[in-house]
Amino acid sequence: MCGIIGCVGRGDETLETLVHGLSKLEYRGYDSAGVALTAPGDEEVAVVKREGELDALRRVLETAAADGTAPTGTVGMGHTRWSTHGPPSDANAHPHTDCAGKVAVVHNGIIENYQALRDELSEAGHTFRSETDTEVIPHLIEELLDGPEYDATDPEPAIREAMTRLEGSFAVVVSVAGVETLFASRQDNPLVLGAGADATYLASDVPAFREFTDRVVYLENGEFARVDTEGWTVTDTAGNPVEKTVETVEWDPEDTGKSGYDHFMLKEIYEQPRALRQCLQGRVDEMGGRVTLDVDVDPERVQFVACGTSYHAALYGAELFRQAGVPAQCYLASEYATSPPPVDGALVVGVTQSGETADTLSALREARSRGARTLACTNTVGSTAARECDETLYIRSGPEIGVAATKTFASQQTALNMLALSLARQNGRADLRDSLSALRDLPGDVQAVLDESAAETVAEEFVDAPSYFFIGRGVHYPVALEGALKLKEISYKHAEGFASGELKHGPLALVTEKTPVFAVVTGDGPLATKTIGNVKEVESRDAPVVAVTDGRSEVERYADHVLEIPEAPPRTAAVLANVQLQLVAYHVADFLGRPIDKPRNLAKSVTVE
Repeated sequence: MCGIIGCVGRGDETLETLVHGLSKLEYRGYDSAGVALTAPGDEEVAVVKREGELDALRRVLETAAADGTAPTGTVGMGHTRWSTHGPPSDANAHPHTDCAGKVAVVHNGIIENYQALRDELSEAGHTFRSETDTEVIPHLIEELLDGPEYDATDPEPAIREAMTRLEGSFAVVVSVAGVETLFASRQDNPLVLGAGADATYLASDVPAFREFTDRVVYLENGEFARVDTEGWTVTDTAGNPVEKTVETVEWDPEDTGKSGYDHFMLKEIYEQPRALRQCLQGRVDEMGGRVTLDVDVDPERVQFVACGTSYHAALYGAELFRQAGVPAQCYLASEYATSPPPVDGALVVGVTQSGETADTLSALREARSRGARTLACTNTVGSTAARECDETLYIRSGPEIGVAATKTFASQQTALNMLALSLARQNGRADLRDSLSALRDLPGDVQAVLDESAAETVAEEFVDAPSYFFIGRGVHYPVALEGALKLKEISYKHAEGFASGELKHGPLALVTEKTPVFAVVTGDGPLATKTIGNVKEVESRDAPVVAVTDGRSEVERYADHVLEIPEAPPRTAAVLANVQLQLVAYHVADFLGRPIDKPRNLAKSVTVE
């Protein structure tokens, strides 16, 4: 949640750099946005912030530039907010300042002891202007700087002390009027440093500064960064220097643009063939009948932990692991830590596209504390999950900006598919050549779906439906769940996904002639036959049926519309069916005029519990 950008060394281009960085981070929150700048000799930090999307802040800054009142400075930071404490408003927008306007702070996370700190600081005479937890930080720093223990000309010790008083999760960047330095600290929320040739950056995520540098440093929990005109240093909580590795980001900054598409989501749907090729590259040996992954696991059993779309990928993965002869269960990460199952002999797999999902990290840490071996299935090199887990399986999707996950889900499915096949071979379960051939064909099959899909026609037919149901069995059940989630996320329509056999155990009461039912049916085996039986149940209630199928069963006889996919084994047909449902969700939302890349109340990376 929330996006942070800071920079030192851009000179007169500081404000422009901050706004550019915020534009690349807006997927992390768009309730409000703000900037803060300062330069040597300033007595106050110049702050401009506005409720609403980034364009609202841009308009204010453009007006200020026209009348000569735009904020200036050589050191700056910006923030785009996803609300936790306090509703969206100008007052609750970041940056927040102290009473005198000399200390400014941007923050991502939750300060759990903010009320106690606020009461203490109010008693000491501080006046608060917002409802946020963040505002206690600049006032706490101000209080410390005003005390006899600290020298106001050197704010770093007071800022360090303030960080030790905070409880909860946070990434914090601090600016002090007249000081050409940014100070930063993190605890359970991501913060990355960008080391440019002439400037240094701080941000929640690499896209904020990727246009200016590809050299990054990932901060760890408890570390403190100081960024000034001489460069950067990182120290631990005791102030001891920490040697950090400077890593190189491989993807191009143009990968985070729309490339002519109307929405990031549509672009990323159409990027799936390339994303899957990247995921598969160098890992599948079809002739040798094996998968080569850079992970070392041979578990007795597997526990998956994940949230949202990643949870659906984990459900899919668990089904494939069971088929590979490895007992597997899937848990919502937010519930796992509160009631963890026994972990003896288990590999705990955290599925998280960002590698920063707070609930998933909490579950993985709980598992590790109980002695489990852990694996992160993630898209993000250098993420917290990747650094903390024993093993990492990268899905290699490239950057995904759309809040509603698309290509990362397909790549998660494919990566877990490969891992399951690898374990199946280790267990001597089967000849893998047919499955590996299907994986080889997957990028081309996805392209065929994209080229020939009738999803837009189906979306137009049912755009006014009050509710939508999605059903599937086996590996298609998670696809039904994901299809419903995508529609909910971006169209704001009521949608539910079910295991096909569960409709008759209650949900069928909601089915009417106005309730389209999307049925994922592939192959011609027992599961297809059973799902067709469920299709007949809804058809007899006059519900319109949309079949997502490869044409090998007779489901088309009972369907009002058909979304075709190429013939493929169920394990890869599930990926293809999901692409059709992504397109349906996109087109329904587009017909309704929804803000597809910025769905209300949602953000891309959920870094609070």
